[in-house]
Amino acid sequence: MDMKLELIPLAVTDVDRAKAFYTDTVGFVADVDVQPAEGVRVVQLTPPGSACSICIGTGLGAFDMPPGSTKGLHLVVADIAKSRAELVERGIEMGPIQDVGGGVSYSAFEDPDGNTWTLQEMAWRTGENF
Repeated sequence: MDMKLELIPLAVTDVDRAKAFYTDTVGFVADVDVQPAEGVRVVQLTPPGSACSICIGTGLGAFDMPPGSTKGLHLVVADIAKSRAELVERGIEMGPIQDVGGGVSYSAFEDPDGNTWTLQEMAWRTGENF
């Protein structure tokens, strides 16, 4: 049986601020921004090149968690130094690049609510294998 991870809900305090951070600063694509019912808003954002998106919004049980409670989401990149430098240039406070061995390196950041993200480079998933 094949299964594909499609959507990860994130709780945020301000949907517009979070949408601007993810689109304008991080570079995600805004796929959906709808208000299907009174008090309900759903915003789906996708990292460039990803098949999995995040979802922020209001009025649904998926968002009933403390803002900032999602930790350690990974964004796999082909060149961590280049990707980290681009995010720093966009104004994101990035952690240092950590080589954890085995061809794996990390650099972390967080969104305005404290949800945490990790850039991850894996040596065997670069170049033509990315």
